[in-house]
Amino acid sequence: MNYKSLLAVVFGVAFTAQINAQSNILNAKSPKEIGVRTDEQKALDNDKPLEYGYVDDRDVMFAKMTWEKVVLDERVNFPLYYPVDTNNIGSDRRSLFDVLTKAIDEGEIENVYNDSYFTGKRTKKELAQIRTAVDTMDIGYDQLNADGYVDPEYITTTTISSYDVSAYLIKGMWYFDKRQGELKYRLLGIAPAAPDVNYVNSNDEANKEPIPLFWIFYPDARNVLHEAKAFNAKNSAMPFSFDHILNARRFSGIIFKEENVFGDRKVEEYIAENSLMQLLESERIKEKIRNFELDMWSY
Repeated sequence: MNYKSLLAVVFGVAFTAQINAQSNILNAKSPKEIGVRTDEQKALDNDKPLEYGYVDDRDVMFAKMTWEKVVLDERVNFPLYYPVDTNNIGSDRRSLFDVLTKAIDEGEIENVYNDSYFTGKRTKKELAQIRTAVDTMDIGYDQLNADGYVDPEYITTTTISSYDVSAYLIKGMWYFDKRQGELKYRLLGIAPAAPDVNYVNSNDEANKEPIPLFWIFYPDARNVLHEAKAFNAKNSAMPFSFDHILNARRFSGIIFKEENVFGDRKVEEYIAENSLMQLLESERIKEKIRNFELDMWSY
């Protein structure tokens, strides 16, 4: 075994031991101690998201803004979707939607926006209306007309949960850094997409088309997403953070819009009612971006 292989093994074992120490499973004397780190462990970890390097505008030779749809039905995207049922699972495992909504409710993510251009902010009241709907059953209306009041049992409350989120919309920029001589990607915004809360339980699939609930400027969420861990199917001792999954592009996305002269129109606006051609157009946009880097090194 050469020195490089030996060092790789040593660092791998050390890193795995650090992960186990953080989870405290092997050292816990009671279930309450699992996942609880001491102050000394926290000080030694000093774990923060990897900072983005500074990019001067003069170093950006080429740039293209794209919007992608990350469909959660695809197996590679499962770590962003599950778990949807948290009744019988530990508090250290949550879906991306639960992580984002909890951070918003607790004020860790302060700014939530209406659209992907971050032009207007959503208030807490608007977020509550987007995620929750209160309705009265038909028998409740009959009671209201007859008696003037409605029993609580005839009032239904519907709340959008992780189960209802079917996709995420991702906004990012591909750019060629001439100083580094490579094509890079910077994630700028993320939005969970789910049906309108008023139609979540509808039987009409046409009304259940997912729409973005809210947009988050991604740098605002990096600290939260770095602390939250997603399940690693290959090695549960080394979970991935959501920040790592998204920045490393460990997901499958379909480009549904690029910035263009037509007001950033969507692919479906100029290729209507043809899913295959829309998918091929998405691949064409990807290929156009990749070819720019390849053409830089063609002589």
